[in-house]
Amino acid sequence: MEIIMNMGTFLAYAGVAIAVILSGMGSSKGVGYVGEAMSGVIAEDPGKFAQLLVLQALPATQGIYGFITGFLVIMKTGMLDGSIGQLTLGTGAYFFAACLPVAFVGYVSGKCQGRVAAAGVSIVAKRPDQVSKGMVAAAMVETYAILALLVSMLLIFNLPVVRM
Repeated sequence: MEIIMNMGTFLAYAGVAIAVILSGMGSSKGVGYVGEAMSGVIAEDPGKFAQLLVLQALPATQGIYGFITGFLVIMKTGMLDGSIGQLTLGTGAYFFAACLPVAFVGYVSGKCQGRVAAAGVSIVAKRPDQVSKGMVAAAMVETYAILALLVSMLLIFNLPVVRM
């Protein structure tokens, strides 16, 4: 019976874990793709490092969005101020569902944005004055991560927390 009573709280924090883990994995992969592409260019021309670093930073944002989402759930459930109690199953399931948009979109868009930003590295290698075009192309992928973050945030902010 104790396990069932704590299932709502478990689901809420499972949502936090999924949001942070999946979006972080997508960002890690994306940042890694760009880092690999950067290596060859920097070996040839170390002066391009600053331009390339901007491209590498872009896919890192999805991990930040997952962290923000997780942090909001932790704040809303009272873990930070010590008022955490047992959430109802419905409340926990709602928090879990609220974390899913940023988790899945963050995972996919982090990887995709990394690929686009890695292609932008090629632009910088050949035409350093055109770095903004590579940044704009990579930022287009960011749009969907931002939309997922907004959906997750709206769901989290509009849930009244129900405790048992």
